[in-house]
Amino acid sequence: MSEETLARRPIVEVAAELGLPADLLEPYGRYKAKIDPRAREAAPPGPGGRLILVSAINPTPAGEGKTTVSIGLSQGIRRLGKKVCVCLREPSLGPVFGVKGGGTGGGRSQLFPMEDINLHFNGDIHAVGAAHNLLAALVDNAIYFRDKLDLDHRRITWRRVMDMNDRALRKMVVGLGGRTFGVPREDSFDITAASEVMAVLCLSSDLADLKARLGRILVGYTHAGAPVTAADLGAVGSMAVLLRDAMKPNLVQTSEGGPAIVHGGPFGNIAHGCNSIIATRMGLAWSDYVVTEAGFGFDLGAEKFFDIKCRVAGLWPNAVVLVVTLRALRVHGGASADEAAQPHPVALRNGIANLEKHIESVRLFGFDPIVAINVRADDPPGELSYLDVELQARGMTTVRADVYGQGGVGAERLAAAVLEACERKKPDPRYVYALDDSVEEKILRVARDIYGARGVEYTVSARRDLGEIRKLGYDKLPICIAKTQTSLSDDARVVGRPSDFAITVREVRTAAGAGFLVPITGEILTMPGLPRDPAAARIDLAADGTIMGLK
Repeated sequence: MSEETLARRPIVEVAAELGLPADLLEPYGRYKAKIDPRAREAAPPGPGGRLILVSAINPTPAGEGKTTVSIGLSQGIRRLGKKVCVCLREPSLGPVFGVKGGGTGGGRSQLFPMEDINLHFNGDIHAVGAAHNLLAALVDNAIYFRDKLDLDHRRITWRRVMDMNDRALRKMVVGLGGRTFGVPREDSFDITAASEVMAVLCLSSDLADLKARLGRILVGYTHAGAPVTAADLGAVGSMAVLLRDAMKPNLVQTSEGGPAIVHGGPFGNIAHGCNSIIATRMGLAWSDYVVTEAGFGFDLGAEKFFDIKCRVAGLWPNAVVLVVTLRALRVHGGASADEAAQPHPVALRNGIANLEKHIESVRLFGFDPIVAINVRADDPPGELSYLDVELQARGMTTVRADVYGQGGVGAERLAAAVLEACERKKPDPRYVYALDDSVEEKILRVARDIYGARGVEYTVSARRDLGEIRKLGYDKLPICIAKTQTSLSDDARVVGRPSDFAITVREVRTAAGAGFLVPITGEILTMPGLPRDPAAARIDLAADGTIMGLK
């Protein structure tokens, strides 16, 4: 039996480490449970825990290991004798069967039960998809029966969703087959992680807030041009019923038996990329330190963590960690994926520019980040030393961490640096833009200050969207920019730190229920496709029921 298997503890023991009593758990087997919402009010009195945000440079095929570092960091803090909880997002089946093959960390810094979390988990993402598609069915039903809402089938904005990468569903025609099959119209699918219902779940503070947000969801317009919402369709109650259990955070454990709360699953490139407010608050109520991550690079999930999640929840972290690897820096310095697997001093030197831009962005929010160098067993000591020297010359705190190979032991130095940072005075909240700024000004500020763009360009369609947004009074909402994760620009092919570029906004969607606007930039798509060699081809089930190929 492996050390990781031996580390598994019954979920009631994991909860007891936080002080959570068994009667506030709803076990799903021996190793996972839902947490009763009453648990937050039952928490011990006090100021609550300290929040640690983990982000990274722009992702590359070489991988950065942000989730692995988040889990390893929590294990390192735990080894230093602190009560800590890691709060993460739920994996989507799209990446699991697409590129990643799993989303629960790796090596000695991962979540357990890994297979369950990667595959369906406790049904939360499926509940989000069901609630979303119920609303879609109600929309088409209202069109079919020509009810009093008088929905214009040419102006339906509510798409369908599925928790899978399937490019064939990006554009389609529904309602074909004659009168009994519905009214023909164009439609499309997004991946469930991009669903507004997912964002609603993650940004709601309780069931009452959930229902209020669901009711505000904009689904389309009448023939007279009036907006139609989910509340107008009478959909709120039934959608909330489907989401009742999904609103409860999930408790699991790390590979060293430490507490982990996993809840919500929005992507950082096409959504806001953060776990639920309920889960983060639950962790802060029951532990002294909470480690959380924001999806993809700092330019995407972390900017939205501050400008959306923190603004909504009244949260602000005590420390920020930026994750880098030698391989990823080599890619951003111009090396190919194959070249990045070998020592490449020139590419490493050039790739530091990408990290520098993210450090500047972290400082905009008032923090000096701790740079976590996520080391691999084959990293050349000379290049690691070079990176230390270069970053320390720029006034940065750098710590090497071997979280994959050593787990919490390999993260103890990182944990000590983070705990020291948490003792400093927490910066006052500051945001990239004000809510009263125009939508164009908000987009420009993020594009200029976070991405490094010289400006923003709009298609005719995007300009039309902005006019409608101002007309309906949605222009004071925050923005959630959908952009490629692999580049600071909106061109996925441009690595490093690009300059003299413009961001192109091709449309702006209104997510009134979630409470933000979604500018769609470049060629980003809200329904990903599978790669040429999908991970699904390497995942299998053995005769004894063992799942193979998940990472």
